[in-house]
Amino acid sequence: MSAQNLEVIATPFAPARPPRSARTKAALYCAAVAAAMLFPAISTKAQLPTLDVSKTASQTPTKKDDGASSPDEPAKISTKPPDIPVDQVIKKFGERELEFKKERDNYTYTQTFVVQTIDYNGRADGEYRMTSDILFTPEGKRYEKVISAPAPTLERIQLSQQDLDDVEHVQPFVLTSDELPKYDVTYVGREALDELGTYVFDVKPKKIEKNQRYFQGRIWVDDRDLNIVKTDGKAVPDIIKHGNENIFPRFETFRENIEGHFWFPTYTRSDDELHFSTGAVHMRMTIKYANYKRFGSTIKIGPAIETKDPQQKPQN
Repeated sequence: MSAQNLEVIATPFAPARPPRSARTKAALYCAAVAAAMLFPAISTKAQLPTLDVSKTASQTPTKKDDGASSPDEPAKISTKPPDIPVDQVIKKFGERELEFKKERDNYTYTQTFVVQTIDYNGRADGEYRMTSDILFTPEGKRYEKVISAPAPTLERIQLSQQDLDDVEHVQPFVLTSDELPKYDVTYVGREALDELGTYVFDVKPKKIEKNQRYFQGRIWVDDRDLNIVKTDGKAVPDIIKHGNENIFPRFETFRENIEGHFWFPTYTRSDDELHFSTGAVHMRMTIKYANYKRFGSTIKIGPAIETKDPQQKPQN
């Protein structure tokens, strides 16, 4: 996501006020001193509602163990080794992910992608929204049909082609045995996610190849079937060159058991600050994947709508 070439003024406009009398000024000064003694100062950063992403990777999104810990206490990751050697776990979940990728490629589904910029009061002041069906032609060729795309109202950032490519390839991150050689995968420990026991790994690309996109962050692998069930990280690299700043948010993606032993991405969320040279922009992003259905020859498909410019509304 890149910043729009607009001047951003952080201080809200204040209308002119009539001059105050000396007595009024003195009263206001005393009130301010009293307030300062009673309440600590609030920084500008504290006024901007943002997600503490440093905690996200070590927290479960829902249940805590037996209610013993406070809601803000990070979940504990055990350093206990896996039941089989770590290299075997990595090899097996890579193979499992390859099976899953082939399986998901046979499914249609509906995808809703929303990006919002957030103002200093925590309200959305701009939005990009697109809902599309991922379908197949009768010949079995996969394509995307846009079914809803209101005119975008984003003013402080704009989406790039890399953002849209990441929605397809990075946010629903699949680490197959074919992709494993590109990454350093480090075992962190064990963690319970709801009813699941998981192995936790940190993942980062070994090197950045030109024009290639990667995931960097943390993954949770089901310790029974060895499926990735959650990811937390970001798409890399950020692209900053020739005065163009294309910066990407941190996100979490959750999977659910949709078919047999496979876990399909169903929800991605992000609440982050993008730090541009012109200033930080608070943004939120969600991607919902729904209505998974295995492709069949009886599916009737209408014409696809193609949009080359992500900022423009597609024409029917």
